[in-house]
Amino acid sequence: MTAALARLLTDALQRAGSPVESTADAAQTPQDLLSIGERVAQQLAAQRVRPAEPVHVRIGNRPSDLGALLGIWNAGAVAVPLHVSAAPATVASLLRATGARLLVDGDRIEAIGDAPPAERPLLQDAALVIFTSGSTGLPKGVVIGHQRLADKIAVLDRLLQFNSRDTVLVPLQLTFIFGMWVCLLALRAGAKPTLVPRFSIEALSSGLARGATILAGVPSMYRALLADASFRMPGLRQILTGGEVLPKPLALAMQRAAPDAALYDLYGLTETGSCDFVVGPADQADGLGTIGATTEGVSFRIATAEGREAAPGGGGELCVRTPYGMLGYLDNPQLTAQSFHDGYFNTGDLARVGPGGRVQLIGRSKDIVSRGGMKIAPLEIDNLLAEHPGVVAALCAGVPDERLGECIHAVIVPRAGAHLTAEALRTWMLERTEKFKVPDAFHFAQALPAGPTGKADRRGVARLIGEVRAAKGP
Repeated sequence: MTAALARLLTDALQRAGSPVESTADAAQTPQDLLSIGERVAQQLAAQRVRPAEPVHVRIGNRPSDLGALLGIWNAGAVAVPLHVSAAPATVASLLRATGARLLVDGDRIEAIGDAPPAERPLLQDAALVIFTSGSTGLPKGVVIGHQRLADKIAVLDRLLQFNSRDTVLVPLQLTFIFGMWVCLLALRAGAKPTLVPRFSIEALSSGLARGATILAGVPSMYRALLADASFRMPGLRQILTGGEVLPKPLALAMQRAAPDAALYDLYGLTETGSCDFVVGPADQADGLGTIGATTEGVSFRIATAEGREAAPGGGGELCVRTPYGMLGYLDNPQLTAQSFHDGYFNTGDLARVGPGGRVQLIGRSKDIVSRGGMKIAPLEIDNLLAEHPGVVAALCAGVPDERLGECIHAVIVPRAGAHLTAEALRTWMLERTEKFKVPDAFHFAQALPAGPTGKADRRGVARLIGEVRAAKGP
């Protein structure tokens, strides 16, 4: 039996009349992508790939990536996206986590291990394992089911109503669920995706000039585009955003830049299948500044610290119940069980219900930093910095930032005699991790900020930054 996303992608490519384009790479016709999928599936079969075996796939927002995904799914395997520019340490970490022996890059297969990993029952109906940052500092493998994601895409099709006349500009990486569903939805609806391998104002301007009618991005992308107040996007009929909070002033600027476009602000997590809440065009007058109301099939509750339902208007943790969520965390049944209560997923976001039943975020109970839509665990950065021979201790935290939503600040305690500079640390980190995880600012101190008990206090990082800024004056 062909898996749901393999059917969705095959049917879409067989019906498609236009190539999948890229702002940096050559376009690929639907037949090109079907042929890539066929070759990949045949090569995996020759490697005796097992049903539900995890297979890494290099993703660079190239049209050929879609053919590679199709081949993996048609072979009965599970795709584990790995960005082409991922740091060697990241690659090694994910390979250890999956135990995969095969890697797909376009239509080429590379052996990266000697034997397949042990069978995992959790992967039996899985399409993807998407790794996200965890509060422990270690990445979590979120297992996404074929049918669940296909069903969610059908929901989003009814909500957003892409059509065959649309060109969908996708600067979102296909290594993340937002980029993945936007691209698959575009193909399902008969629209033409235009992939952007690397975000830049020039790349998006090029894509817009080619006649894009739909643009999907995170708020930080729109901030960069609209830094020039005269920038306009007159050809758009729809703008999608998500991944981080959309401030009301930015939403209004987006509407001014694209006056004929319907704005959809979408909230959701990889674990919940994405897009659990929406502020749509009909709710713009009162909904901006909230995450709106639930999408089809989703319910929620606001839970107090004691696990009880919060009083009307009261704050608590936002918990989501959805039939489209993850199958579980890879090799971590304990974390999977801890993440749910009575069928609701604990998002870690603090929220309350406001006027009209709209949900408003008021903070986060977890330390995850949302930098330009990228979710980053500060502990992961702490641990990496602590490996530097000149660093005694490090503590990172998110600090509000007008452009990125949050930026990362690191407090560093240097080793005696070490001559550290921010630039040297930045260069050292770029050799070991992705650019978006490198702190935006480094602060050197004799000790880490501490709380009342004497333990390092991550919240103290923000207080320290405030003191430094106050000392510098206006």
